Amino acid sequence: MNIQARHNIIEASREQFGEILWHIGLLDCPVSVKAGILTPEQTSGNPLRSDYPIIEGKERIVEAEFRGSRGHAFTDSPIDFVGCLQDVLGLPTDSNRNRAVYLAVLNATLRYLGMVTGTVHCRNEEPEQCAWRIAGHIRETWGRPRIGLIGLNPAIAEMLVKSFGSDHVRITDLDRKHIGAHRFSVEIWDGRTRTEELIERSDVVLATGTTLGNGSFDMIWELLDKHRKPHLFYGVTIAGISGLMGIDRICPYGA
Repeated sequence: MNIQARHNIIEASREQFGEILWHIGLLDCPVSVKAGILTPEQTSGNPLRSDYPIIEGKERIVEAEFRGSRGHAFTDSPIDFVGCLQDVLGLPTDSNRNRAVYLAVLNATLRYLGMVTGTVHCRNEEPEQCAWRIAGHIRETWGRPRIGLIGLNPAIAEMLVKSFGSDHVRITDLDRKHIGAHRFSVEIWDGRTRTEELIERSDVVLATGTTLGNGSFDMIWELLDKHRKPHLFYGVTIAGISGLMGIDRICPYGA
């Protein structure tokens, strides 16, 4: 990517989140928030396949709980955190671990306030069903477009190829293990250098909400705007920010 992002979506959301908490009087309340590091079995149960990043140990989910409501966020740098909502608002968001804490807490709190749904990751066979639902939604909305998938989710990638053909799917990822390899007859491009090319050559872009946690979202957002491409973000990580900022999201089985 060769442009500089002009916006910081997390900072923009944090301003709105802080205003909401101030207006309803939660900022100064002694509220306890904890993000715990969950095992793959706790978060995903027993899925039908074993090639998800969380099963392979490359990512984990942190879970925040606020007054009985839960929120998840994917990250490669999980940490525990205990504090109040005002403490979370004060966290620097220049690291993956702090962004994960903020996103999980945002999801749990907005879930408690009734502002978002689908903040807890799906389990067992649901990720496979999710991929089928996402492919169906794309077909119903756009027909048979060329699809750019940002972030290699194996179930979604496989279903897109089955539904639209390998010549209609392009994929970028940041994991160097995958870059250059072929999955489901599609070469995995380097997300650091070829995401703009993927967006340019796609009719529709489907991107993981985990881009919020790894710091790549803002650049992707700028590129989507620059090239005026229809898009969807998927997953639980982006639930709260999607609700606050009006970002199109799909998460068929988020609880």
